[in-house]
Amino acid sequence: MKSAAEEAMIKYLRGYLTKMLDVDGSDLHIKAGSLTTARIKGDITPMTKQKLPRDKALILAKALLPDRFERFCKEKSADFMFKLNDDFRFRVNLFFQIEGVSGVFRKIPTEIPTIEKMNLPDAVFQLCGKARGLVLVTGPTGSGKSTTLAAMINYINATTKKHILTLEDPVEFVHQDKQCILNQRAIGEDAVDFSTALRAALREDPDIILIGEMRDMETIEMALHAAETGHLVFSTLHTVSASETIGRIIGMFPGEEQNKVRMSLASVIEGVMSQRLLKTVSGGRVAAIEILLKTARIETLIAESRDSEITDALREGKEIYKTQSFDQALFDIYKNELIDMKTALYNATNPSDLKMEIEKYIEEKEGVPELAEGEEDKDLIELVL
Repeated sequence: MKSAAEEAMIKYLRGYLTKMLDVDGSDLHIKAGSLTTARIKGDITPMTKQKLPRDKALILAKALLPDRFERFCKEKSADFMFKLNDDFRFRVNLFFQIEGVSGVFRKIPTEIPTIEKMNLPDAVFQLCGKARGLVLVTGPTGSGKSTTLAAMINYINATTKKHILTLEDPVEFVHQDKQCILNQRAIGEDAVDFSTALRAALREDPDIILIGEMRDMETIEMALHAAETGHLVFSTLHTVSASETIGRIIGMFPGEEQNKVRMSLASVIEGVMSQRLLKTVSGGRVAAIEILLKTARIETLIAESRDSEITDALREGKEIYKTQSFDQALFDIYKNELIDMKTALYNATNPSDLKMEIEKYIEEKEGVPELAEGEEDKDLIELVL
């Protein structure tokens, strides 16, 4: 049973989560010794005028983790879900910092998004249709990786007859069985850790395995093994490009094992989607996505340690294979008038090259102004004469 002080802090939390939702925020930040803030349309915005005392932040942590509070104090961080109501759940990370306890509450809508509503590239459908291999969604924290994966699993669940097994920390989007059987396991509650759960997964007759995040060498090794043995494996990494993703995976292993891992990865990788969220001109957010799809050239580049050439291969394969570099994604979003030139260049991998492409596009779009009937360009005539 919660104390009056704990009940008061839960009420405090619910109030500010509701307030954040009212202004379409995505993350609530509660920090001991500071203001309570929220990320609204990409920016951190104060929600209070009073700083949260250290003792009250600790009381909130105890109220949220009644059975895990001692473990939280020992391990210094905890991941879990918090349900506000039937429409909204939040992925929570509580942690200690120099002034006390802090917490980040990420909004997880109950309604699972669709690929169409998210305006994801057509290549996403192609990746959902793979029978086996490894598909990665990468990007920095807050770039929408979990949402993209949820949309892909939702599509597969509605259109195929398979067994999907997810291993997540914690479970974010809760899927209901449609055409598929879908089992979701929360690490820490339903399974000890990713590697143990993944080892058991291979005995549970899955067609598709979703691993919330490939955090360590053992999990990566098991994921590669699962892909090699005929499963379709989805996962995430905190990398910002396809080439960096390849390097990060291989770099997790000792030097003497890296060549073997590289060959394995070249064989099983089916796709890498590296995404970042951008502010739109209307104040919303849109995902720019670099797309790697497995081709003979990509497989060769990975196998021969020519990772630096991957971006060029993605750019050159846009028309034939539907791959694209991040800057090509930015250019297409700019052409659709969802972002301005400043945003495109700020987020570009090669700003100078993208600027030239945008300026060329503007020039071709605007064209040369036509003279009115009978009007003469006197300056041009005088120059010729």
